[in-house]
Amino acid sequence: MYPAFSKWIHSHRDLPFKVNQWSNVVRWEFKHPTPFIRTREFLWQEGHTAHATEDCATSFVMSILDQYARCYEELLAVPVVKGRKSEEETFAGAYFTTTTEIYVPVSGRGIQGATSHQLGQNFAKMFDIWFEDKKGGKANCWQTSWGLSTRSIGAMIMVHSDDKGLVLPPRVAQNQVVIIPILKKGDDFEAIGAKAEELFQMLKKGGIRVELDDRDHYNPGWKFNHWEQRGVPIRLELGAKDFAAEEVRCCKRRDGAKMQLKQSNLLADVQKLLEDIHTEMFN
Repeated sequence: MYPAFSKWIHSHRDLPFKVNQWSNVVRWEFKHPTPFIRTREFLWQEGHTAHATEDCATSFVMSILDQYARCYEELLAVPVVKGRKSEEETFAGAYFTTTTEIYVPVSGRGIQGATSHQLGQNFAKMFDIWFEDKKGGKANCWQTSWGLSTRSIGAMIMVHSDDKGLVLPPRVAQNQVVIIPILKKGDDFEAIGAKAEELFQMLKKGGIRVELDDRDHYNPGWKFNHWEQRGVPIRLELGAKDFAAEEVRCCKRRDGAKMQLKQSNLLADVQKLLEDIHTEMFN
């Protein structure tokens, strides 16, 4: 896109110039693909900017690095270490490269989570990207580039998941809660089913991403395993005893902890529990 930059940028009034894109990338140069972490084809978010001064570009590089760290820590509950890459690992042609590094306790390995580069004026000189400054002089732009890919999903899986399957942080889980009616012979199927639907609607209207698994051709044990594999943070069980006590049985995916929650205060309890789970996973 830098040949286009040279046509789009003419004046200091055009700066800072910022482009963001999502794109698929295909790379054939390596021999051993690793699912999510390093694959032949992946989706990434990529940004490129042009600035009038070195300080402005450097400040932007560091602000993007902070945003990437927030993505990992505030959404994926994955701690990162921010810093500058060594000269050997600096992006080719860049002044310096900053990175968010993730430590995976199970393997003892580090993963590069995202990078933000101060490109200096090297590419501006190569591609003739210049602007007219306020004094009427001609100057090359200072550029940055930065990227985050689907490797972030792989890092999240490696840090949090266990032998049962995925363990998803609540803020990014497609389903934050699943409700499973526990029905046995002799129970009032209709009443328990109606209460499960009522609780489902209550949570849904409260902004919770919730699923009601009332399929009658799978037993509860099969459903537990199904949703555990998929990493749903909270499972709510509603059986005859729970129905009579106006409670639900709650099970956390992260550590398997179980508790009874009152139906009347379910929305507030679930909202708090989801925030607590994020904090526990991050810690």
